[in-house]
Amino acid sequence: MTIKKFGFDSEKYLKEQSKSILNRAAQFGNKLYLEFGGKLIYDYHASRVLPGFDPNVKMKLLKRLEDKIEVIICICSGDIERRKIRADFGITYDTDVMKLIDDLREGGIKVCAVVVTRYNGQQIVRQFMNKLEQRNIKVYTHHSIKGYPTKIDLIVSEEGYGSNQYIETSKPIIIVSAPGPGSGKMATCLSQLYHEHVRGIKAGYAKFETFPIWNLPLKHPVNMAYESATADIGDYNQVDPFHLESYNITAVNYNRDVEIFPVVKKIMLRIMDDKVVYKSPTDMGVNMAGYAIFDDDLIQEAAKQEIIRRFFRYSVEYAMGVADKNTVQRAELLMKELNLTPMDRKVVIHARKASADAQEKGKGNEGVFAGAALQLKSGKIIIGKNSPLMHAASSLILNAIKELAGIPDNIHLLSPNILSSISKLKSDVFNHKRLSLNLEETLIALSISADFNPSANVAMEKLKELNGCEMHSTHIPTPGDEAGLRRLGLNITSDPDFSSKRLFVS
Repeated sequence: MTIKKFGFDSEKYLKEQSKSILNRAAQFGNKLYLEFGGKLIYDYHASRVLPGFDPNVKMKLLKRLEDKIEVIICICSGDIERRKIRADFGITYDTDVMKLIDDLREGGIKVCAVVVTRYNGQQIVRQFMNKLEQRNIKVYTHHSIKGYPTKIDLIVSEEGYGSNQYIETSKPIIIVSAPGPGSGKMATCLSQLYHEHVRGIKAGYAKFETFPIWNLPLKHPVNMAYESATADIGDYNQVDPFHLESYNITAVNYNRDVEIFPVVKKIMLRIMDDKVVYKSPTDMGVNMAGYAIFDDDLIQEAAKQEIIRRFFRYSVEYAMGVADKNTVQRAELLMKELNLTPMDRKVVIHARKASADAQEKGKGNEGVFAGAALQLKSGKIIIGKNSPLMHAASSLILNAIKELAGIPDNIHLLSPNILSSISKLKSDVFNHKRLSLNLEETLIALSISADFNPSANVAMEKLKELNGCEMHSTHIPTPGDEAGLRRLGLNITSDPDFSSKRLFVS
């Protein structure tokens, strides 16, 4: 039996956060630029560390306010140039911008513009902008301001914010979002504030925040999980000294907001005269997430598991050459602070044992002995191993859905004829040397078999029940495995070992 365990009330959060945003907008009257921290849509980090958090709660919030809002999306030109990846989808930031526009449009939310920040005329960035403009999406460019953010006189002038293109908007609340951190959201908001006030419109600025949660302790696992999630950019949490001094209340914020606050306050004072309402970076935020937690023990355990997952992710990225050693070390230190080890992730133990068992049975044979383990929502652990027929991830998923469907092990789900045809295609047409089926190929074979095999049809219906389950592999998934695992919605980690000695894996 599946037991759902929640520790966070999404509906309460939605109600309180909506009310807070409207109250903040009312403070400024005419116009509010609301910087959205974290992922605007599909916030899977939040749903993992706050069980019960709806990953699309922000979209639901936007729907409640849809007659009052429109959206600006920022992307840093440097992130386009180095093809930065959004890890939970495996797509580049520029692709994520286009996906975000599609998702918002489907939800009836207007995207008024895309802003390319720190633009320096790069050819690949120009191609991205042309692609959007050809689809009738307005694109604006903001350039780096010399001396930003310390030279206030220059920043708040015609040569500073005044040199940025002004983005035409029509609604009272402007959501400013981005694929990830460091995209220039705050600078875009403040630039717009400058232009609005030049035009006589008394606009204001605030931040929609989820993490860190300001009214949880500094070393609460949820806040430490945020530090782990941003270990690649070196963010860390700290007590907000401005909030403590102004209100004698301990509040948690992160270093970049605390460091930049004196400058932001000066910029806002210069733009808005004496109408600044903020005494601290915590004041700038609109964050009611802490009030929606009702089971702190459950939340803490979920956050600890996320910290371990992040360590594995960075270890894999380091092995692949896309993360540095310092990032891995920061993630490992956060684990040690909470006395966590990789073995505190239950599926790791079982995956490694499956690999060791396969290696013992295959003594004398060459090749990699991969193991994988998955924990069903009932708590039961399922394992899989690689073979000449299929990858470890493929056998694992088939074993899992057979368990969920109550199908005995000796019942085959895939037709031998289909397997033979796929192998023939891979060897005779594609000239592949490795003929075992990856997960994507296995799922295609399953869907074809389901047309005439009742057991396969029943098992295939159980695939959706794997969404949100925990999985670990002893080897880095191949592209075909990773694509299938993402589509199934599994929380996957892997050891930083490659599944083949070959340098190129298609």
